[in-house]
Amino acid sequence: MTALDALLAEQRLRQRPMLVRAAGYAALVAAASVLLLGLSGWFLTAAAIAGLAGPVVAQGFNYMLPSAGIRLLAIVRTGARYGERLASHEAAFGALARVRPALFRAIAAAPVARALSFSTGEATARIVQDVGVIETRFAMASAPWGMAAAAVAGVGLTVLGGWAAAATLACLGTLLLVADRLATALEAPGRAVQRATGALKDELAAQAAAAAELRCYALEGWAAARIAERSETLGDAVEAQAAVLGWFELAQAVAIAVAAGAVVVLARGHGAAVMALAALAAAMTIDGAAPLVRSLAQRGAVREAEARLGALLDGGSLSSTRQLAVAWPSITFALADGPLLPGARVQLAGRSGAGKTRLVETLLGLRPGERGQVWFDDRDLVDIASDLRREIFGWVPQDAALLSGTVRDNLLLGCAQADEAALWQALHDAALDMRVHGLPQGLDSWIGENGARLSGGERRRLALARAYLRPASWLVLDEPSEGLDAATEEVVIARLAARLTRTRQGLLLVSHRSAFAAFCDQVVSLDVPGWALPGGPPRVSVGFPISAGAAAA
Repeated sequence: MTALDALLAEQRLRQRPMLVRAAGYAALVAAASVLLLGLSGWFLTAAAIAGLAGPVVAQGFNYMLPSAGIRLLAIVRTGARYGERLASHEAAFGALARVRPALFRAIAAAPVARALSFSTGEATARIVQDVGVIETRFAMASAPWGMAAAAVAGVGLTVLGGWAAAATLACLGTLLLVADRLATALEAPGRAVQRATGALKDELAAQAAAAAELRCYALEGWAAARIAERSETLGDAVEAQAAVLGWFELAQAVAIAVAAGAVVVLARGHGAAVMALAALAAAMTIDGAAPLVRSLAQRGAVREAEARLGALLDGGSLSSTRQLAVAWPSITFALADGPLLPGARVQLAGRSGAGKTRLVETLLGLRPGERGQVWFDDRDLVDIASDLRREIFGWVPQDAALLSGTVRDNLLLGCAQADEAALWQALHDAALDMRVHGLPQGLDSWIGENGARLSGGERRRLALARAYLRPASWLVLDEPSEGLDAATEEVVIARLAARLTRTRQGLLLVSHRSAFAAFCDQVVSLDVPGWALPGGPPRVSVGFPISAGAAAA
């Protein structure tokens, strides 16, 4: 059993009460539909015959009982259909509400190279589009029960026409065989549509993210052409799929016509009323298989979605083994032979391209590490799960991303339990509190997609405040003053110093700004040969105290 199968099986078990209820309602809908149409055919035919037979026969005909039965069946069918839709969709939505977070966790827990290979559009397509297709496994789970109930009710009525029952079942079986063959032929187009839809969403997301640059360099036409190419590919795939889907509709219509016609022929010796009852019951029996036929038509898309989601889950993990208990702020770590003690203020020094950001991303588990490079409390980096390493650090990357939400939403990513006072304290320490006070809704002000309503320096300081809120042993700041003027940078440094004194956190700093470099009392140089990070030349990492002047130099 694959990870996806296990996940879906768990959700089916969780949603079993709703699925059972949906199956019961579907069976009731199908049976009521067959009985309703059959009884209606008998009633109309019998009433017409009675009316043609003369006043005496017409007055003796019981109109009330059949009409009451028809009304009752119509009410039952309507109520059961509503109940079936409600129960099946509640089961589907309840399951998917747990499946999507599990898939997101799998992306985050995947090996670093794999996790970072997913673009925003591709990840969105899988979690939204592919999971949406999987919804059919839940929403259509009641289809076989509905078909079975329709078959039982249909046989119960068509048996009144003698061999008409056998003809009905033969047509039903033939329809299912044809639908299965067509579903096999539809698998390739269904998979193609699923892939093409994902590719179009990925391309659209990529071009939309670069909209400003595309306008600046007059490349809107080029981007539109790429999107149009993806759209044309999707259109071709949809057209190929529609060509096969048409045969499903034709097969269903032909099966209904053949079943009704055969029953009319076979039941003609049992009277016009019974013949009408059996013919309409046979037609509705075949129609009762329509949901199952539709689910077969979607088999290709479902299998492609399962394959894409299965690959995602197989590359990640739904849970992680906790190997280290983080006791903030006592974590000590070492790079090569240089220990970095709790509370130290360390600058990662080196020329541009020396590997400072690479080292930070290795510490955080965003890049693969190698044994013997880094230790945490005498434990090798590679022996500690990435999610636990991330608990040790509060990180501000060079290109920190912000949520499309409010100031509060973005801050709470650092610590979901932070209260109002902690949020304002973090903003104060990042020299952003006065700006947020001036926003129309304060902490609840909308900042746009990736903080579009803030300046570059304000976005940087909001990311810094978010890192301050994380209960971590070490702050890791990668060019934290990028986009700040000298006066604001001075305020940020002073408040950072006060915060570190108060919290006793350590600082690991990547910065080429002299003011921030002078703020540190220890340096780690990456320019001296001695040890290597993955994919880079040999480098050494040694911790030693330096003077402010030396740091500035």
